[in-house]
Amino acid sequence: MDKLKKALSGDDEDEEKSIVTQFSDATTLSWSTRIKGFIVCFALGIVLSTLGTCLLFAKNGLTIFAVLYTVGNLLSLGSTCFLMGPVNQIKKMFAKTRIIATILVVLMFILTLVFALALKIPALAILCCLLQFLALTWYSLSYIPFARDAVKKCFASCID
Repeated sequence: MDKLKKALSGDDEDEEKSIVTQFSDATTLSWSTRIKGFIVCFALGIVLSTLGTCLLFAKNGLTIFAVLYTVGNLLSLGSTCFLMGPVNQIKKMFAKTRIIATILVVLMFILTLVFALALKIPALAILCCLLQFLALTWYSLSYIPFARDAVKKCFASCID
């Protein structure tokens, strides 16, 4: 009789949960844990990016700068996964309104590391870091309603 009630009410779970459900239940974070994870990850990202910038003019500073700056930005960007979850974050990143910004951010991450580590071309690595900053700013503005339109109008009025 209980199985019939479950089937009719739409709660058709067996007594044993599937492994995916068990994993999902075990990995669910409380809101306070999510906030703490976000703060730690975001702060660590800022520290690494700032440290990389400070070490730019040290010996082998370009490589250290590019790696720390990019890893810091990745951590800062990834920190939002704590707030909305990784799947939801990826869905939002590849939404129609920000797909181009997401592709540019990822491309700049990759190019920065390639120019700094593999090709060792300082000017292009620094240029990619600058473009990385601009791409992340544009991406971040996509989460604020009408922010990108306001920025476009501001720059349009400066040009006219």
